[in-house]
Amino acid sequence: MVQLSKGANRIYGEAAFEVLAKAQELEGQGKSILHFEIGEPDMETPRNIAHAGIQAIQNKKTHYVPSIGLMGLRKAVQDEVEKTRGYRPNLGQVIITPGLKPGIFFSMLAVVNQGDEVIYQDPGYPTYGSVASFLGAKSVKVPLLEENEFRMNPDDIIDRITKKTKLIVVNSPQNPTGSVMTKSELGDIAELAEEHDIFVISDEIYSKMTYDTNHYTPTTRDGAKERTVLLDGFSKYYAMTGWRLGYMIAPLKMAEKLNDFLVSAVSCTAAFTQWAGIEALTGDQSFIPKMMARFKEKRDKIVKGLNSIPGFTCLAPKGAFYAFPNIKKTGMGSQECADHLLYKAGVATLPGTAFGPYGEGYLRFSYATTLENIDAAIKRIQESFE
Repeated sequence: MVQLSKGANRIYGEAAFEVLAKAQELEGQGKSILHFEIGEPDMETPRNIAHAGIQAIQNKKTHYVPSIGLMGLRKAVQDEVEKTRGYRPNLGQVIITPGLKPGIFFSMLAVVNQGDEVIYQDPGYPTYGSVASFLGAKSVKVPLLEENEFRMNPDDIIDRITKKTKLIVVNSPQNPTGSVMTKSELGDIAELAEEHDIFVISDEIYSKMTYDTNHYTPTTRDGAKERTVLLDGFSKYYAMTGWRLGYMIAPLKMAEKLNDFLVSAVSCTAAFTQWAGIEALTGDQSFIPKMMARFKEKRDKIVKGLNSIPGFTCLAPKGAFYAFPNIKKTGMGSQECADHLLYKAGVATLPGTAFGPYGEGYLRFSYATTLENIDAAIKRIQESFE
């Protein structure tokens, strides 16, 4: 019998899509389900951005473009990084990707060898561990503790650095906890990477989605010119999840290889999507503060509601659109509680363990939904425990 590769057997997916499938199956049976499992804004792509994409198609922008990305979009990204991060990358550092996930995959592929060690947050986005596993690297997990507001502690990183450490992955604002790291914490991580000759990948897909705090990046230390890589995209704060558009800022030597990866794997990012991305970065930005005002209202409502449920306690997240309540006092484990909410309350959420073992005792709620659905979910959960 033909066998798959060892790497193919080491890679894994995401629980969010598995829970979505279960929830949709229940809906097919006539059960009412309130969805809090998928991390996707509940708004539509702004009209000016959608129109730019449609216009690009009408103008026959539907052919191959350079694998590294359209010059116009790469220049717009240059301006964006200078405005939001305080440094201007060289044009050769800017790479356009079909979504942010290829950026994670390709940047790790460029620096990680079998047997290397990769440090990342736990609970954390599953793709980091999945790709590390695929590459035959050792996953070294840094626990995100509730008493530290789920921020990654640089002191915990120091304790885990060895001669085999090749890469630190940082995600702030963070999925699944909504934590936002401080400027000093991120600076300390960049300094550690320099001291120990380690790469840093900074996943900043929620960079414009913070509440009453600022976003910072570890890539300012070297301008992403030596050992840091900035990853960002359009999915979350421009409500463009289905457009598949992201960007990377990487050291020039790495960028050359990343271009080769793109040529080999995807040829290029869709041309009309990139034209929409130019409009997103250079056009009217008023959509974002309006969206974040709505998300703040939803955040405040769901945090208050979750804290009203016996056995639940929930910190207010400072970024993204996820609540990460502690459910330990219910006496249930994360998976048991998530199943209870799905099958008894009709509320689809994710167990904290979907994001790593340190997520035990927690659930993740994506509150990218209506205020009415949040109220209804809280009521259903309360009644399910009575």
